[in-house]
Amino acid sequence: MLKPYLNVTKPGIIMGNLISVAGGFFLASQGNVDWGLMFAAILGLSLVVASGCAINNCIDTDIDAKMRRTQKRVTVTGELSITHAFWFGVALGFAGFGILAVYTNAMATLFAVIGFVVYVGVYSLYMKRLSVYGTIVGSLSGAVPPVVGYCAVSGKFDAGAAILLLMFCLWQMPHSYAIAIFRYEDYKAAKIPVLPVVHGVEKAKLHIVAYVALFAVVSVLLPLTGYTGVAFMAVACSTSLWWLAMALRGYRKDVDINGWARQVFGFSIITITALSVTMALDFKEVTSQLFVQL
Repeated sequence: MLKPYLNVTKPGIIMGNLISVAGGFFLASQGNVDWGLMFAAILGLSLVVASGCAINNCIDTDIDAKMRRTQKRVTVTGELSITHAFWFGVALGFAGFGILAVYTNAMATLFAVIGFVVYVGVYSLYMKRLSVYGTIVGSLSGAVPPVVGYCAVSGKFDAGAAILLLMFCLWQMPHSYAIAIFRYEDYKAAKIPVLPVVHGVEKAKLHIVAYVALFAVVSVLLPLTGYTGVAFMAVACSTSLWWLAMALRGYRKDVDINGWARQVFGFSIITITALSVTMALDFKEVTSQLFVQL
């Protein structure tokens, strides 16, 4: 009875976001952790993410039915009606935003709202179906969780929050393009205009390499600006460069494209998890700010 309601929230996505929220929270806390605030930030954002996923399932029911990997989603099989899934998502959203508004602060809540509106309103309803740039738009919503965690502590958007936003946006791109390559037939069948389908796998490979390289550069800004230490620098350099080398292997003549794309996707998760954990442990007290605080 409860399982369809759990499945419609995409628990895997929620768990992935929990790690990045915690990473941003610990980074901003600089060792002085308010555990009650952390619980509120994680619970509130988890409910918001669950809400977005549930409503996204309602919006995507028609295209999910055409994709092999999504044909068993509960809104496609009928285990949970679209109406019930939608109102369940609305209820989760109200609860999540309410917790963030009451127990965190306006800046954290604002970024949660931005992420939700971009994901549900701009990406799911429009860009995903009509534009090859949908992945770029979707990357913004995917980059919001660590910023919410950070802003829940700091109450402001400063250099640290800006770096996190840019870093996680850039990470989303090769991660998503890799999925689009090894799920090429699914996206083609559903007529979703992702880069590999619209402009070809070769162009997608080029974009993957470029975005991984940019991600490698941006990830070291946290230690270079004094937010993290040597340990984070070491992890950022080693994981990013390994990921870049893996991306470049896509140009080998004998490469199995689907197998390669799965490796790029799998290592993307290892990379962002390692960086989220390391930033939570290797924080530093920042004595100067490079960005104007909002």
